[in-house]
Amino acid sequence: MSSAGTTTKATRAWQRMLSGRRLDLLDPSPMDVEISDIAHGLARVARWNGQTRGNHAFSVAQHSLIVEQVFSLAQPAATPEERLMTLLHDAPEYVIGDMISPFKSVVGGGYKTVEARLEAAIHLRFGLPAHPTRELKTRIKRADSVAAFFEATELAGFSLTEARKFFGVPNGVTRDMLAMEPLPATEAQRLFQERFSEIETSRGAASR
Repeated sequence: MSSAGTTTKATRAWQRMLSGRRLDLLDPSPMDVEISDIAHGLARVARWNGQTRGNHAFSVAQHSLIVEQVFSLAQPAATPEERLMTLLHDAPEYVIGDMISPFKSVVGGGYKTVEARLEAAIHLRFGLPAHPTRELKTRIKRADSVAAFFEATELAGFSLTEARKFFGVPNGVTRDMLAMEPLPATEAQRLFQERFSEIETSRGAASR
Protein backbone atom coordinates (compact mmCIF):
# COMPACT_ATOMS: atom_id res chain seq x y z
CA MET A 1 0.00 0.00 0.00
CA SER A 2 1.18 3.54 -0.71
CA SER A 3 1.18 6.25 1.96
CA ALA A 4 -2.10 7.56 0.52
CA GLY A 5 -3.75 4.20 1.17
CA THR A 6 -3.90 3.11 -2.45
CA THR A 7 -2.35 0.00 -3.96
CA THR A 8 0.76 0.60 -6.07
CA LYS A 9 0.57 -1.44 -9.27
CA ALA A 10 3.86 -2.86 -10.52
CA THR A 11 4.84 -1.87 -14.06
CA ARG A 12 4.76 -4.80 -16.47
CA ALA A 13 8.16 -5.21 -18.13
CA TRP A 14 7.63 -8.49 -19.99
CA GLN A 15 6.10 -9.52 -23.27
CA ARG A 16 4.17 -12.70 -23.95
CA MET A 17 5.35 -14.46 -27.11
CA LEU A 18 3.29 -16.70 -29.39
CA SER A 19 5.49 -19.64 -28.37
CA GLY A 20 4.14 -19.14 -24.85
CA ARG A 21 7.42 -17.70 -23.55
CA ARG A 22 7.29 -14.61 -21.34
CA LEU A 23 10.34 -12.44 -22.00
CA ASP A 24 11.42 -9.97 -19.33
CA LEU A 25 12.67 -6.85 -21.12
CA LEU A 26 14.71 -5.63 -18.16
CA ASP A 27 16.35 -8.97 -17.41
CA PRO A 28 15.87 -11.21 -20.47
CA SER A 29 16.69 -14.87 -20.00
CA PRO A 30 18.15 -16.96 -22.84
CA MET A 31 15.68 -19.67 -21.80
CA ASP A 32 12.79 -17.45 -22.93
CA VAL A 33 14.20 -16.88 -26.43
CA GLU A 34 12.85 -18.95 -29.34
CA ILE A 35 13.85 -18.66 -33.00
CA SER A 36 10.20 -19.04 -34.02
CA ASP A 37 9.33 -15.89 -32.05
CA ILE A 38 12.29 -14.00 -33.52
CA ALA A 39 11.39 -14.96 -37.10
CA HIS A 40 7.71 -14.18 -36.56
CA GLY A 41 8.41 -10.82 -34.96
CA LEU A 42 11.11 -9.59 -37.36
CA ALA A 43 8.94 -10.51 -40.36
CA ARG A 44 6.30 -8.11 -39.03
CA VAL A 45 8.57 -5.19 -38.12
CA ALA A 46 8.85 -2.66 -40.96
CA ARG A 47 12.13 -1.05 -41.92
CA TRP A 48 12.15 2.70 -42.60
CA ASN A 49 9.03 3.15 -40.44
CA GLY A 50 7.08 1.55 -43.27
CA GLN A 51 7.94 4.36 -45.69
CA THR A 52 8.87 2.04 -48.55
CA ARG A 53 7.48 1.23 -51.96
CA GLY A 54 5.66 -2.01 -52.70
CA ASN A 55 2.60 -3.96 -51.69
CA HIS A 56 4.22 -5.19 -48.47
CA ALA A 57 6.33 -3.62 -45.76
CA PHE A 58 10.05 -4.27 -46.15
CA SER A 59 10.66 -6.27 -42.99
CA VAL A 60 13.62 -6.52 -40.66
CA ALA A 61 13.62 -10.27 -41.39
CA GLN A 62 14.16 -9.62 -45.11
CA HIS A 63 16.77 -6.96 -44.32
CA SER A 64 18.61 -9.43 -42.08
CA LEU A 65 18.70 -12.01 -44.86
CA ILE A 66 20.19 -9.45 -47.25
CA VAL A 67 22.80 -8.29 -44.73
CA GLU A 68 23.89 -11.89 -44.15
CA GLN A 69 24.06 -12.42 -47.92
CA VAL A 70 26.20 -9.30 -48.43
CA PHE A 71 28.41 -10.29 -45.49
CA SER A 72 28.92 -13.78 -46.91
CA LEU A 73 29.73 -12.42 -50.37
CA ALA A 74 32.39 -10.15 -48.89
CA GLN A 75 33.61 -12.75 -46.36
CA PRO A 76 33.55 -16.15 -48.12
CA ALA A 77 35.78 -17.61 -45.39
CA ALA A 78 33.49 -16.42 -42.58
CA THR A 79 32.65 -19.06 -39.99
CA PRO A 80 29.08 -20.29 -39.48
CA GLU A 81 29.16 -18.59 -36.07
CA GLU A 82 29.98 -15.24 -37.69
CA ARG A 83 27.25 -15.73 -40.30
CA LEU A 84 24.73 -16.52 -37.57
CA MET A 85 25.63 -13.40 -35.58
CA THR A 86 25.20 -11.44 -38.81
CA LEU A 87 21.77 -12.93 -39.47
CA LEU A 88 20.81 -12.08 -35.87
CA HIS A 89 22.35 -8.60 -35.86
CA ASP A 90 18.92 -6.95 -35.54
CA ALA A 91 17.25 -9.77 -33.62
CA PRO A 92 16.46 -7.61 -30.53
CA GLU A 93 14.03 -5.73 -32.76
CA TYR A 94 11.59 -8.63 -32.54
CA VAL A 95 10.90 -7.20 -29.08
CA ILE A 96 11.69 -3.49 -29.28
CA GLY A 97 10.91 -2.76 -32.95
CA ASP A 98 13.03 -0.99 -35.53
CA MET A 99 13.72 2.52 -34.35
CA ILE A 100 15.12 4.70 -37.15
CA SER A 101 18.62 6.05 -36.48
CA PRO A 102 17.60 9.71 -36.07
CA PHE A 103 15.19 8.75 -33.28
CA LYS A 104 17.76 6.48 -31.58
CA SER A 105 20.00 9.51 -31.20
CA VAL A 106 17.14 11.39 -29.52
CA VAL A 107 16.24 8.57 -27.13
CA GLY A 108 19.84 8.06 -26.04
CA GLY A 109 21.44 5.38 -23.87
CA GLY A 110 18.34 3.68 -22.42
CA TYR A 111 17.46 2.11 -25.76
CA LYS A 112 21.00 0.81 -26.27
CA THR A 113 21.06 -0.74 -22.79
CA VAL A 114 17.89 -2.73 -23.41
CA GLU A 115 19.12 -3.66 -26.90
CA ALA A 116 22.44 -4.94 -25.53
CA ARG A 117 20.73 -7.08 -22.88
CA LEU A 118 18.44 -8.62 -25.47
CA GLU A 119 21.36 -9.25 -27.83
CA ALA A 120 23.24 -11.08 -25.08
CA ALA A 121 20.23 -13.24 -24.20
CA ILE A 122 19.61 -14.12 -27.86
CA HIS A 123 23.25 -14.95 -28.54
CA LEU A 124 23.62 -17.08 -25.41
CA ARG A 125 20.42 -18.97 -26.27
CA PHE A 126 22.08 -20.16 -29.48
CA GLY A 127 25.53 -20.84 -28.06
CA LEU A 128 27.13 -17.63 -29.36
CA PRO A 129 29.31 -15.08 -27.56
CA ALA A 130 27.14 -12.51 -25.78
CA HIS A 131 28.29 -9.82 -28.22
CA PRO A 132 30.34 -9.79 -31.43
CA THR A 133 33.92 -8.61 -31.25
CA ARG A 134 34.58 -5.03 -32.31
CA GLU A 135 36.18 -6.29 -35.52
CA LEU A 136 33.22 -8.51 -36.41
CA LYS A 137 30.78 -5.75 -35.52
CA THR A 138 32.58 -3.47 -37.98
CA ARG A 139 32.30 -6.07 -40.75
CA ILE A 140 28.61 -6.62 -40.02
CA LYS A 141 28.04 -2.85 -40.01
CA ARG A 142 29.71 -2.62 -43.42
CA ALA A 143 27.32 -5.23 -44.82
CA ASP A 144 24.41 -3.48 -43.11
CA SER A 145 25.35 -0.20 -44.80
CA VAL A 146 25.43 -1.87 -48.22
CA ALA A 147 21.95 -3.28 -47.64
CA ALA A 148 20.74 0.11 -46.39
CA PHE A 149 22.10 1.82 -49.52
CA PHE A 150 20.02 -0.37 -51.83
CA GLU A 151 16.96 -0.22 -49.57
CA ALA A 152 17.22 3.56 -49.49
CA THR A 153 17.53 4.00 -53.25
CA GLU A 154 15.22 1.19 -54.39
CA LEU A 155 12.50 1.41 -51.77
CA ALA A 156 12.71 4.46 -49.51
CA GLY A 157 12.95 7.31 -52.03
CA PHE A 158 16.56 8.40 -51.42
CA SER A 159 18.58 9.84 -54.26
CA LEU A 160 21.91 8.24 -55.09
CA THR A 161 23.69 11.30 -53.72
CA GLU A 162 21.84 11.09 -50.40
CA ALA A 163 22.41 7.35 -50.10
CA ARG A 164 26.14 7.67 -50.80
CA LYS A 165 26.39 10.40 -48.16
CA PHE A 166 24.69 8.36 -45.44
CA PHE A 167 25.66 4.78 -46.33
CA GLY A 168 28.74 4.96 -48.55
CA VAL A 169 29.34 3.28 -51.90
CA PRO A 170 28.47 -0.45 -52.06
CA ASN A 171 31.67 -1.65 -53.74
CA GLY A 172 31.48 -5.16 -55.18
CA VAL A 173 27.72 -5.55 -54.75
CA THR A 174 25.09 -4.64 -57.33
CA ARG A 175 21.33 -4.41 -57.13
CA ASP A 176 20.77 -7.51 -59.25
CA MET A 177 22.54 -9.66 -56.64
CA LEU A 178 19.91 -8.92 -53.99
CA ALA A 179 16.21 -9.77 -53.59
CA MET A 180 14.89 -6.28 -52.83
CA GLU A 181 11.20 -6.76 -53.66
CA PRO A 182 9.33 -6.58 -50.33
CA LEU A 183 7.99 -10.00 -49.33
CA PRO A 184 4.78 -10.98 -47.53
CA ALA A 185 5.42 -11.41 -43.81
CA THR A 186 4.84 -15.15 -43.88
CA GLU A 187 7.38 -15.61 -46.70
CA ALA A 188 10.02 -13.45 -44.98
CA GLN A 189 9.43 -15.41 -41.78
CA ARG A 190 9.85 -18.75 -43.56
CA LEU A 191 13.04 -17.70 -45.36
CA PHE A 192 14.58 -16.26 -42.18
CA GLN A 193 13.92 -19.42 -40.21
CA GLU A 194 15.19 -21.60 -43.07
CA ARG A 195 18.41 -19.63 -43.28
CA PHE A 196 18.87 -19.89 -39.52
CA SER A 197 18.48 -23.67 -39.77
CA GLU A 198 20.96 -23.87 -42.66
CA ILE A 199 23.61 -22.00 -40.71
CA GLU A 200 22.95 -24.07 -37.59
CA THR A 201 23.42 -27.24 -39.65
CA SER A 202 26.74 -25.94 -40.99
CA ARG A 203 27.80 -25.03 -37.42
CA GLY A 204 27.11 -28.59 -36.36
CA ALA A 205 29.10 -29.99 -39.29
CA ALA A 206 32.02 -27.66 -38.59
CA SER A 207 32.19 -28.77 -34.95
CA ARG A 208 32.48 -32.47 -35.84
